[in-house]
Amino acid sequence: MKLPIRRALALSLACLLAAAHAADVAPVRVPTRLVAPAAAGTAMTLDAVLQPVRQATVTAQVGGNVVALRVQPGDRVRRGQPLVRLDDREVRANTARSDAAVLQAEAELRNAQQVAERNRALKKDGFISQAAVDTADNQVNAAHAAVRQAQAARTQAAVAQGFAEVTAPFDAVVLATHVETGDLAMPGRALVTLYEPGRMRAVAQVSASRLPPAGAATEVRVVLADGQSFTPSARELLPTADPVSQTVEWRLTLPAAAAALRPGQTAQVQVRSAGVAPADKRLSLPASAVLRRGELTAVYVAGPQGFALRAVRVGPEVGGVVDVLSGLRAGERVATDPVRAGLQGAMPDGQ
Repeated sequence: MKLPIRRALALSLACLLAAAHAADVAPVRVPTRLVAPAAAGTAMTLDAVLQPVRQATVTAQVGGNVVALRVQPGDRVRRGQPLVRLDDREVRANTARSDAAVLQAEAELRNAQQVAERNRALKKDGFISQAAVDTADNQVNAAHAAVRQAQAARTQAAVAQGFAEVTAPFDAVVLATHVETGDLAMPGRALVTLYEPGRMRAVAQVSASRLPPAGAATEVRVVLADGQSFTPSARELLPTADPVSQTVEWRLTLPAAAAALRPGQTAQVQVRSAGVAPADKRLSLPASAVLRRGELTAVYVAGPQGFALRAVRVGPEVGGVVDVLSGLRAGERVATDPVRAGLQGAMPDGQ
C-alpha cells in the first residue's frame, strides 16, 4: 500500500507546483486602440481596367484583299516594320496610268509652246492678228496647268500604292489582329491594334455622385487581383460625361514599376478624400485590427474581464485604415492584434 500512497503524494505535489507556476506567469497583454471618429473625409472603391497610355488601331487606307498578315498577337514590332500587305495591282495600274498622263500633258505643253512661237513670228510679219497670238499663249498656260494636274495625280497614285504595305507607326506590341489572309480590306477597316509597352494606366468610370470625392482625393491606390498595388503618377478626370451611363472616365497613369502589366487586367481603385465627409462622421480603425474569417468580420473589444469578439461592418481599406460602418461606438477600445487577443487569458494592455 506504500507505493500508491507515494504516487498520490507525488501527483499532489506536481499539481501544487504547476498551480504555483501558473500563478507566476503574467497574462498576455495586448495593445488596444481607441475607436474615434474618422478624419474629415471619405473612402470609396472603384472598379478599373488597365489600358496602355498609347494605343493605335491601324486601318486600311485603300481597298484590296489581304495578301499577307505578317504579325500575330503578342509580337513586338519596330517602327516602320510591315504588318499587313494588301493586293496592290489596282493601285499599281493607277500609278502607271498617272505616269502616262504626265507624259501626255508634257507633250501637249511642248506642242502648245511651239504653236505660240510660230504665231508670234507670223504676227511680226503681219500674217495673223494679235487675237491668234493671245489664243496660242492661253493654250500654253492651259497646257502648263494640265502638266501640274497630271503630276499631282501621279503623286497621289504613288502615295496610294504605299498604303498597300501597312507598317507599324511606332515601336509596339501587337494587341490584336482583325483580319486574316484572304479577307477583303476596305478603306477604314481595322487591321491591327498595337500598344506601346511600359506605359500603363488604370481607367475607372466614376458616377456623378462620386465625382467630388474623386476630385478631392488625397490618397489613391490601384490594387490588382494578385495583391500588387501602385500609387498613380498622374490623375486625369475627363471633362465630359458619357451620355448613356452618366459616368466620367478617370485615367490614372501608373509608375514605371507597372511596366510588366498587361492591358485588360482588372483592378480596384481605392480612394480616400478630404473635405467631402458626410454629416455623420464614421469611425475609423487600423485594418490590422479587423479579424476576417470567411464571411465573419469582427474585432476584439476590450472590457474589464478581457476581450469580447464582436461582429462589425467596415468599408474598404485605404492606406491601411478602414471606416467602421456599424458594430462599434466612439470611445470603445479594440485590440490592434486580434490573433493575440483571442488567446486564453489575454488582457488589454494597461489593465
